[in-house]
Amino acid sequence: MFSGHEFDVAVLAIYLVGVVGFGCWFAWRSSSSDQYMSAGRSIPGWAVGMSIFGSYISSISFMANPGKAYAGNWNPFVFALSMPLGIWISVKYFVPFYRQSGHVSAYEHFEARFGAWARTYSVVCFLLTQLARLGMILYMLALAFQPLVGLDVTTIIIISGIAITLYPLFGGTEGVIWTGVVQSIVLIAGVAVCLVAVLMSIDGGIAELFRVAIANTKFSLGDLWYIAPEGATDGTVSDALLFHVSQSTFWVVLIMGMVTHLQNFGVDQAYIQRYVTAKSDADAGRSVWLGGLCFIPLSAAFFFIGTGLFVLYGQRPDQIPEGLKAEAVLPHFIGTQLPKGVMGLVLAAVFSAAMDSNLNCCATLYLCDIHRRYIRPQASEKESMLVLHLSTLIMGALSVVTALVLTQIDKRALDIWWALVGILSGGVLGLFILGLISRRANSFHAALGVAAGIVVISWMTLSSTYKTFDKQWAKSSLSWLISPFHDNLILVVGSLTVLLVGLVASRFATPQSREVRSVSCENLQPSQEPAT
Repeated sequence: MFSGHEFDVAVLAIYLVGVVGFGCWFAWRSSSSDQYMSAGRSIPGWAVGMSIFGSYISSISFMANPGKAYAGNWNPFVFALSMPLGIWISVKYFVPFYRQSGHVSAYEHFEARFGAWARTYSVVCFLLTQLARLGMILYMLALAFQPLVGLDVTTIIIISGIAITLYPLFGGTEGVIWTGVVQSIVLIAGVAVCLVAVLMSIDGGIAELFRVAIANTKFSLGDLWYIAPEGATDGTVSDALLFHVSQSTFWVVLIMGMVTHLQNFGVDQAYIQRYVTAKSDADAGRSVWLGGLCFIPLSAAFFFIGTGLFVLYGQRPDQIPEGLKAEAVLPHFIGTQLPKGVMGLVLAAVFSAAMDSNLNCCATLYLCDIHRRYIRPQASEKESMLVLHLSTLIMGALSVVTALVLTQIDKRALDIWWALVGILSGGVLGLFILGLISRRANSFHAALGVAAGIVVISWMTLSSTYKTFDKQWAKSSLSWLISPFHDNLILVVGSLTVLLVGLVASRFATPQSREVRSVSCENLQPSQEPAT
């Protein structure tokens, strides 16, 4: 089953057992629910930053980004280029906001601002997004490992799902952060080795890579303005504008990237829970800068690998199977070109990219925003720990199921992921900014904005589905009902809709406002009653 790869599988197994064991070791420090969720707010900023960096890099990035560069160009790299401005805004406004709130849940303040519905809605959106993310990560990991270890995709997904569940289950947030530091170091080493191996395999080396890539416009970041094919429009300004937003141009990806980074650092529990654990406000800010800026060069390395593989297999077309998916080209190279031992290191790096599970964040939200909010407000410490462990297990199992469903979808992984981010975000970023910048907006106005956002997101999602299955949609009688926007803009348009509708409603609608009280996870006093 592992013929020819026994040594590499052994290297991977040793790494996997070691890193999972290391994460579980922190169980002795996670004996209370607060420690389990926030690590005592004592983690050094550099460690939090490395963990944030590791969270940004997943098996989606490891497989999909080289695949994008191999099949196309560097247009998706614009996502990384939008990072610095997103970090600056987040460190200036979002990090201080959450650090001063003292909440371990990113969504408790929504109840104080707009009511319990807003808090619960945001939690549900996050949990659904994480299911999609973890499912995609496990799916991409299985694609990478299946040709190398000989196991079927289903088995790999199940084994991987167990591995990424164990260390957050026992080690809590502190185990996740310190394990993330180790994973990030292994990830950087693996990517560097892979990049060097690709460059050394190309006849003519890096000079030939640049020559061929430039000749084939592989380094293009996308058109600044999309030029429609002749006859596609009637030449009007409005038609030209529609074609700009319907294609993955430089500006479309830049805007999508900016909004995604703001979403990550502004309303994503996985990132907020990390920088909340930092031992000081300064450390929290530095952690966001460190994690975000490390992402840019590593992202570039992924695209260099994909471009290098395009040049390499252009020189040696007989060495790549016909019809191989773009996402599977890098795993094919790893399995056929890397020497023994080195391949094991790269496989460990791939697994490192997949092991940032965020299951501890999902468990935190369930305990604080669902269980203690609606079911058992005075849950004992023993019951709270039981809920944290059980919810981690359940989310891990559901992630495996999601990955198995994704194996039945024949579409490029990065396209699926960006679409899912937009769909499942629910416009929560718009809701957060509405509460931050408008004092007049109340629960009713926010609800109107969210309702409008859901309608717009549903419209864009259904339009995407219709365009996928009906290639003649542009010429049909229903074409005017179809969204003109590219799928990458679902998150952008959905968030803007929530924000703008909420702002407009707060100006023209004046329902009776009411004071809303937030129920804080930290302020609840656990009952001393034994768990039932």
